[in-house]
Amino acid sequence: MAKVFIYPATSLMLSDLVARFGHKPLGSALSVREHIQAGGFDSPPLQITPEDPKKGLHWAAVEVPSGVRGRMSLYGPLIEEAEAAIIIEESDFAFGCMGCARTNELLIFLLKQKGIPILELSYPKSQEEGITFVASIKAFLAGLGGEEA
Repeated sequence: MAKVFIYPATSLMLSDLVARFGHKPLGSALSVREHIQAGGFDSPPLQITPEDPKKGLHWAAVEVPSGVRGRMSLYGPLIEEAEAAIIIEESDFAFGCMGCARTNELLIFLLKQKGIPILELSYPKSQEEGITFVASIKAFLAGLGGEEA
């Protein structure tokens, strides 16, 4: 079972596909949940503590906006844990929105720099492309080992 970073990290569909094929998806849903349940929030809707931008300094320079550093405090540990990655380019907002262009660029850079197996696909625009899309993901995940769905 490989730990697979998914991008967009908010994609529940991609997370489900990775889990169905016997791997552990690394996305924002679980990391945000763990982060919020850990406590220490004065205003829970903000989902950030004063320490988060400081933790983000490990992955982003001090000149980088605090929002990027805050996001990297969640995504950075996931990237370090990742053994593979699936990157979906030009995805529809309903597929999983990431929201911050600078964080997105940094995430993809760090994933590529890590030297792990990466599958890069364009978001499908038709049913035929959708079938090829899922088949490509299945083949990539099968190459990593794991269970058959």
